Amino acid sequence: MKLKNLLIAVCLTASATMATAKDEFTALEQQQISIATPGLFSQSNAFTVDFAGMRGSDYSFPLPVGKAKLNRDYTVDITTQKGDAVKAMFSGTVRLSKNQQGYGNVIVVRHDNGLETVYANNAQNLVEVGDRVKAGQTLAIVGTEGGRTCCTFSIMVNGGRINPEMILNLKSHRLLRETILCRNAGNHVDMSVVRSGKAARGEQAANRKENTPVEAFANSNKFTINLANFNPGEWSYPLPDSKIISHYGTRGGRRHTGVDIKTKPNDEILAAFDGVVTMSQSYAAYGNCIRIKHDNGLETLYSHNSKNFVKVGDKVKAGQVIGLTGQTGRATTPHLHFECRINGKIFDPANIFDHLNHSLKMEQVTFTKNGNTITVRGEKNYMAKGK
Repeated sequence: MKLKNLLIAVCLTASATMATAKDEFTALEQQQISIATPGLFSQSNAFTVDFAGMRGSDYSFPLPVGKAKLNRDYTVDITTQKGDAVKAMFSGTVRLSKNQQGYGNVIVVRHDNGLETVYANNAQNLVEVGDRVKAGQTLAIVGTEGGRTCCTFSIMVNGGRINPEMILNLKSHRLLRETILCRNAGNHVDMSVVRSGKAARGEQAANRKENTPVEAFANSNKFTINLANFNPGEWSYPLPDSKIISHYGTRGGRRHTGVDIKTKPNDEILAAFDGVVTMSQSYAAYGNCIRIKHDNGLETLYSHNSKNFVKVGDKVKAGQVIGLTGQTGRATTPHLHFECRINGKIFDPANIFDHLNHSLKMEQVTFTKNGNTITVRGEKNYMAKGK
């Protein structure tokens, strides 16, 4: 109920703020790409954008037939053919349209929903400051630089770039059907998914069903999981109210391939995510061991158990009790040895779990495969970068 009341309050405030916004811009707003949006948080420290409720005509990918590549600075290079038209993502007003060093011909549109979008490296701008544009309207002709025809695109909130993958699927060009909460945090904007409405939940359920199970590196040497998109009930810390007694890494001159988590003997072990049990047996120094292949492409392992409650082939849900902690195998005290793997390769569970708070990290984690090596990189996903 509190969340519902918060959403109603911020939606009403955002609507009032957007309705009173002027289509006139100061000299600085017409010259600078990154600049705070006046009045965005004047009546409330938060507002929401309901992408789940948008119609098809309310959104357009900037270059519908282009191929998008996300850069580390949260800009997106969308490559296409010479002479292609650059489209407005949402309806709004052109705030900046000029040639700027480092960006070429660039356009910034301030949208009615509080976001801003940037379209750079244009061969020709077709709109001027103050022009009202609709989603899908042609803004510019895409430019060519260094033999490559592309638009450099980005999304901003209050002058700070955000990760575009929190809003849209760059591969399919589709808008993610969810509600985003933007909260003013002083020198940056915190952004989170609050997901409300039956349509949004229904589509997410359909997407999960359609995409289950995910095979890591099936089509690319990179595999990304957006942990911040997981709902409560779609993940669980394997041993709540526990403490870490041994971290991942080198221990006593030997490699420690997981984390050791301790509570009390015969405590309940919970499955981290939905998946299928691929091993449940006594296994060398691991003792009684369970391995689960998850629908999201990861694998987890739970060992030294006093009892296993699941068998190979069982389908398990996140948070389901799969066994009890113990001291089987090579263990000096009753505890859970917990491992995370992708494509058979072990990685530090701290890349996805906050052990101190027993929670999933609000990060986008990218796994990159290079031969037999897999590297892991996490990025905090729901924070606008500083101006």
